[in-house]
Amino acid sequence: MGALFAYLVVIIIASALVWKGSQVLDAAAEQLSLYYGLPPVVHGAVVVAIGSSFPELSSTVLSTLLHGEFDLGLSVVVGSAIFNILVIPGLSGVFSDKPLRGDKELVFKDAQFYLISVAVLLLAFSFAVIYNPVGESRTNGIMTRPIALIPVLLYGLYIFLQHQEWADNRGKVKKADDIVAWKQWLWLLFSLLLIVVGVEALVRSALFLGEFFHTPSFVWGITVIAAVTSLPDAFVSIRLARKGEGVVSLSNVLGSNIFDLLIAVPAGILIAGSAALDFAVAIPLMGFLTLATIILFTTLRTQLVLSKWECWLLLFLYAVFIAWIVLENFGMIGYLGLDAAD
Repeated sequence: MGALFAYLVVIIIASALVWKGSQVLDAAAEQLSLYYGLPPVVHGAVVVAIGSSFPELSSTVLSTLLHGEFDLGLSVVVGSAIFNILVIPGLSGVFSDKPLRGDKELVFKDAQFYLISVAVLLLAFSFAVIYNPVGESRTNGIMTRPIALIPVLLYGLYIFLQHQEWADNRGKVKKADDIVAWKQWLWLLFSLLLIVVGVEALVRSALFLGEFFHTPSFVWGITVIAAVTSLPDAFVSIRLARKGEGVVSLSNVLGSNIFDLLIAVPAGILIAGSAALDFAVAIPLMGFLTLATIILFTTLRTQLVLSKWECWLLLFLYAVFIAWIVLENFGMIGYLGLDAAD
């Protein structure tokens, strides 16, 4: 019990490091966006999204490279993506006095690219099982660098499209010349260091909790660690929503998930060279993420606003997701193939 208490303390300290690092990163990224004159939609979809998704990126890289646990890193990313899609818009709408509004560009451009991102990652998983099967298994495969490059190349297209958005708005957004850029870059690098240290502690804690409670470590990754790494996204989006910047708030969510799926997932594979994938675990989780995405876009498309009851619906769906994982963990249902993952 002493070791359990010690790791609980580690989780609290590590969460504080991730939270503080994300705060510093968000502030530095905002100052740099002002300095370089980036339009709000690019700031939200790229700068803020990448910054707030750095904990998820760290989790996949560290869990795969240092611990050989790609499933743990994958669970953190997918759990974070589900948290982003359901909890962040839900909380942003519930705690904001102003309606959480989107626009047609957000729904039809960013949303469509996000759905393409989900589909491409599923294709990459399928290629791993089809072309690099493990033994006689029909659900286990090896993710290699060439396969991991597929989603990365798609993210390159996303950056190109955002660059075109920046080029179209060049000169329309006033630059802040009174900002000392090199100082903000130093703060940004310092924040990344804090996040890496905090995430490594969280990954080790998830591995310990899995061993201590005799459960797959990815169960802790998809619930506890995913929620902790997504909290910076949540506070950023809630703050934007309360300021009436619903489009930027939602673009931050979509941009974060696009980065998570196309960069954070394959990052560990690109560094480590290869990683084992359990298709039976990954696909049901991706299926729930797809369902949550469809529900969010359907509710958002109605009058381009999320009403209070729709926000509560999103939060209820996340509670259903957590209940599903808990039931899977105790063997009451068996859609995830936890025996194979354990």
